[in-house]
Amino acid sequence: MLLLALLGFAPLGQAADTLHYAVLIQGNQAGRQTVVVQSDGGRRIHFEFNDRGRGPSTDTELSVDGAGRPRAVRIGGNDYLKQSVTETLETRSDRLRWKNAAEEGDAPAGAGFFLPLEAPPEITAALARALLDAPSRRLPLLPAGEARLETAPGVRPAGDAPDLTLAIVSGLGFSPTYLWLDRERELFASVSGWSSVIRRGHEGLLQALTRVQDSITGARSRALAERLGARDGRPLVFEHVSVFDAPAARLVADRTVVVEGNRIARVGPAGEVTVPANARVVNGRGKTLLPGLWDMHAHFGNVDGLLNLANGVTSIRDLANDVDYLLATRRAIDAGTMIGPRIVMAGFMDGPGPYAGPTKALVATPEEALRWVDRYAELGYEQIKLYSSLDPSLVPVIAKRAHEKGMRLSGHIPRGMIARNAVLAGYDEIQHTNMLFLNFLGDTLDTRTPLRFTEVAKRGADLDLAADSVRSFLRFLADRKIVVDPTVATFEGMFTADPGTVNPGDAKYRDRLPAQVRRGMTGGGLPADPPTRARYRASYRRMLDMVAALHRSGVTLVAGTDCMAGFCYHRELELYAEAGIPPGEVLRIATWNAAMVTKRTDRLGSIAEGKLADLVLVDGDPAARIEAIRRVELVVKDGVAYRPDELLTEIGVSARR
Repeated sequence: MLLLALLGFAPLGQAADTLHYAVLIQGNQAGRQTVVVQSDGGRRIHFEFNDRGRGPSTDTELSVDGAGRPRAVRIGGNDYLKQSVTETLETRSDRLRWKNAAEEGDAPAGAGFFLPLEAPPEITAALARALLDAPSRRLPLLPAGEARLETAPGVRPAGDAPDLTLAIVSGLGFSPTYLWLDRERELFASVSGWSSVIRRGHEGLLQALTRVQDSITGARSRALAERLGARDGRPLVFEHVSVFDAPAARLVADRTVVVEGNRIARVGPAGEVTVPANARVVNGRGKTLLPGLWDMHAHFGNVDGLLNLANGVTSIRDLANDVDYLLATRRAIDAGTMIGPRIVMAGFMDGPGPYAGPTKALVATPEEALRWVDRYAELGYEQIKLYSSLDPSLVPVIAKRAHEKGMRLSGHIPRGMIARNAVLAGYDEIQHTNMLFLNFLGDTLDTRTPLRFTEVAKRGADLDLAADSVRSFLRFLADRKIVVDPTVATFEGMFTADPGTVNPGDAKYRDRLPAQVRRGMTGGGLPADPPTRARYRASYRRMLDMVAALHRSGVTLVAGTDCMAGFCYHRELELYAEAGIPPGEVLRIATWNAAMVTKRTDRLGSIAEGKLADLVLVDGDPAARIEAIRRVELVVKDGVAYRPDELLTEIGVSARR
């Protein structure tokens, strides 16, 4: 009992007056949550964290009814992008009324559990407590959706850990939310691969809690892998299909493609290729068969395997993740116990400081940097990605060792450098279009902070792409064979969306997503009044113009998202076409260019005999109209065929209409 008290636990049978939590991102201290528990069950909550200069800071007052459902909520502060937050829920005349910057509505009191847009973790714990007392452990969510609860009671993840209940809440997103509750049903921890909240003083239990959750998610992944996908051993044949010739960026009509095992066995004109007698035959008339698509800027999470494959992405390059998680995930996918794409691994490195990136590889000396390059190489990583807080003097040191190990070097441009200098220091590739704009804004901006977004938003529209300085820079990139990963889709909402609106890319698929995911798409982008927003939109248009200028200048582009897996990838390709790149060349970027950059053209990137069977069948001709890329009908990864709607149903996404 004394030990529990010293560790911050209230004695059993008593409610704690104040609960203190640490917020960690990739295991690094990033913020805090403080919960003051009032005698009537209400809560006062402070929640904040710093993620590279971004992050919320909110104060919340929560009052609940006898069933534990919110009857009054008041939230003030700022959101992740530092937009001012005012969010309220009130009970008036037996009706709940809520309002925030994106939505306003009402419902009868007791109709469900209202979940604020800017809910701190403690409100999710309040939902879990209400679900524990609800009939069938189900509750309607307001303004839309339903939450469901399963529990794993009496879990003791480590010998010296307290008794905990693992509450598994479904209905908040694509995958369940895990909450660890103590014997008083107070939040003990909420653990995920990216960020975690845990009772202060118990940070040492994070790994043990993670192992328990991983065992549960692993079992679910294995069950899905066994149930989904066609693995009956028969050949798969696409007849009368148009085949996209990726190296030539052109469509070849009326072809037959035969898949045997995990390889493409034959490709030829329809009627001239023998179809095996026991084959599964797919009628490809009016359809296009593409090589598997590549997302070259991913940060893989458990749900992303289904999202990627359902949208035709059969290979990804992961540019920042926890080392142990990524290695285990890739092993599971390769072993067939988890559904997901092929993974090329890039090791993430940054320098220490208040804006350090989410990585354990924080280096301040050449010795530390070289140790991490060597470790990543030993683990099978093929690339190093650098970040904004890294000391620029370390870039050539890292570049030399990475190149000696046969690894590529890419990333953000560290503070104190511009893109040209990073290339001269050894970069092979640059992530994000905004980094190219910063090349012309000087090296004095503190680009560790959100200035790397806001200054480009304010000043990007003024950049004359026809100016000699810009044209010289683009020739410089092309001459040095520098690859650019634009990720323009991730900037679309940031630069263009007002609170309460949905940017054009998200609008194309938003209605298919789970209710609470849909709500999260209306929060708006960078804070801006109407004239400033118009300016930001003009700068975003100039970003697209930059992508087209890169392509015209002969700079190799690869398609990456850095946003929602799968669906956001389609938008990235659409934006390249909107920028002015012909659709056929966009598809080559999405397939052949990626295989070329990752040195896999011998087995991936095109549809040819002997290559691995990673294929995407779409309805229509995306080489003529890139929008057809969204109409994925069948995906083959390593010879296993998946139907997108079956994959998406597992994560609460409705079928394509």
